[in-house]
Amino acid sequence: MEASLIPSLDVRVVAFCLLEERLHVLLCAAGECFELPGAPVPLTRSLEETATCLLSQLTGIRETYLEQLYTYGEPARANPRLISVVYFALLPASRLYGSPHPSARWWAVEALPPLTGDHAEIIAYAMRRLRYKLEYSAVGFQLLPERFTLSELQRIYEMILGEKLDKRNFRRRILQAGIIEATAECRTGEGRPARLYRYRPDAVAEVKARRLFP
Repeated sequence: MEASLIPSLDVRVVAFCLLEERLHVLLCAAGECFELPGAPVPLTRSLEETATCLLSQLTGIRETYLEQLYTYGEPARANPRLISVVYFALLPASRLYGSPHPSARWWAVEALPPLTGDHAEIIAYAMRRLRYKLEYSAVGFQLLPERFTLSELQRIYEMILGEKLDKRNFRRRILQAGIIEATAECRTGEGRPARLYRYRPDAVAEVKARRLFP
């Protein structure tokens, strides 16, 4: 193969986080547009290590939920010689300290700025994958702090699924699934104190929560 035909390789990350009651994605400025955070892959690092280091540099979080999404290398891309291995990550807001790296900014997924190349398509696909995983796993818990109320949990599901859920039906299903447990703590505020729950790490969520919603 001629050297001029060898494509370059980078890693991109679709990082989601719940901020101000809205689902956000992390983007970096790219001229007049924005793009998903990306980095070339050093010979000394794996693809996942590259994605992890990139997230750490931009957010300060090194250990988080990270899953490979897809590999983009179609000739019709803005840069057809660039192959991008894309991961999606779920970051709980409770682990963010201050603002992200100056080159990055959080954007609400329903109000994205102009994006470069096929990055709008990539984010849309990441959202579809996230909705699909929400139906059979406890992936939504990755966006919550360690302890949460049932209302906060329902809000996560509603934002990802893009629809309102019946409160009574949601609570019945999520409790019957056996993937969360009540703690002895309550959160006080306006109205009645709200019981705090936590995800059961020993729960087989992939089985117990299968097709939980819709």
